[in-house]
Amino acid sequence: MQFNLRSPLAIRTQSQQLFDFVRDNQSPHFILHLDRLDTVADRVIATMQRNYPDGEIPFHSRWRHFESDRVGLLFANLNRTEKLRSQLELAIVSVLLDAGAGDRWRYRDRNGKIWSRSEGLAIASFEMVAQGLISGKAADLSRLTLADLADGLQVRDDNPIVGLNGRWQLLVKLGDSMAAKSYDRLSDYFELLFDRQTLSAAELLALVLDAFADIWVGRLGGLGDTWQHSALKGSPYVPFHKLSQWLTYSLMEPFQAFGIRITDLDAMTGLAEYRNGGLFLDLGVLELRDRSVSTTLHLPASELIVEWRALTIILLDQVAVKIRSKLGVSADTLPLVKILQGGTWTAGREIAQEQRTDGGPPLWVQSDGTVF
Repeated sequence: MQFNLRSPLAIRTQSQQLFDFVRDNQSPHFILHLDRLDTVADRVIATMQRNYPDGEIPFHSRWRHFESDRVGLLFANLNRTEKLRSQLELAIVSVLLDAGAGDRWRYRDRNGKIWSRSEGLAIASFEMVAQGLISGKAADLSRLTLADLADGLQVRDDNPIVGLNGRWQLLVKLGDSMAAKSYDRLSDYFELLFDRQTLSAAELLALVLDAFADIWVGRLGGLGDTWQHSALKGSPYVPFHKLSQWLTYSLMEPFQAFGIRITDLDAMTGLAEYRNGGLFLDLGVLELRDRSVSTTLHLPASELIVEWRALTIILLDQVAVKIRSKLGVSADTLPLVKILQGGTWTAGREIAQEQRTDGGPPLWVQSDGTVF
């Protein structure tokens, strides 16, 4: 059976194959302890109730990392449509810069506040857009230099960032791709949606994956975050589309504010990244057969990491079911995108800080700046 590898269905179907492989005790890397999933659900519920005591949990998106007063000022004098366009463009360039920064990089904002990790990349990208260093215009992206990006991210010998070259290539390739398609601005990709009343999440993801298919340098033809595993039957590939799904979640809010209703939220999957995946390792749902692998660096294409990410996808779905059951709510009330925010990502970060002095992940992945 052939799958459309750019679909959420393919993410779940192929990830489920690897989940079954591990559950059936065939994996050389992991052992599953599903009896410990209740512990994860309870931890996530406690985290949600502490951080959102009123139960009003926003979407897990890039907008959680921007400071609202900054955003308001940036878009204050724009009309409704131009505000939507500018918000879409900010979200796109910021998300494409968002793959893990490493534990040494820091960013000092215009007010002197120090940021790190994903929040630091958000503030850095926001300030680069506000200052005109990067923009949503094809010409600006194509002529961005590595030195420009390094300067904007405040990268120095004593402040290194993981995957600087990969991030830069992604933005330049994006500008070149836009120019080849005769798009002047990033928001031109989404203009056909502006008159819609409703928009399904899966449809928006499909548009994102199609629009940016040719920017993934050195990846399987146009498929971006897609990898191979020898245990897969049928197609040997498992897609995750972490950045593309993170981007899709981040584009939903500007469309909602514009008056477009987003439907079928749970067609999307969770995000196969180290905070969500680390939650299941650190709380014992996943056990490493060889604990020494936690001290070495692994390529994203390694079967260990591919399995970990696939397990994360399925376990996020399973823990979401448990959380809703414990709280007595439906998927419509508490979709996965809110559980991620409430949620699994935050709980994963917190337990990482409890267990490791640097707050890093339980497994280290050699990032090129375009995956995690």
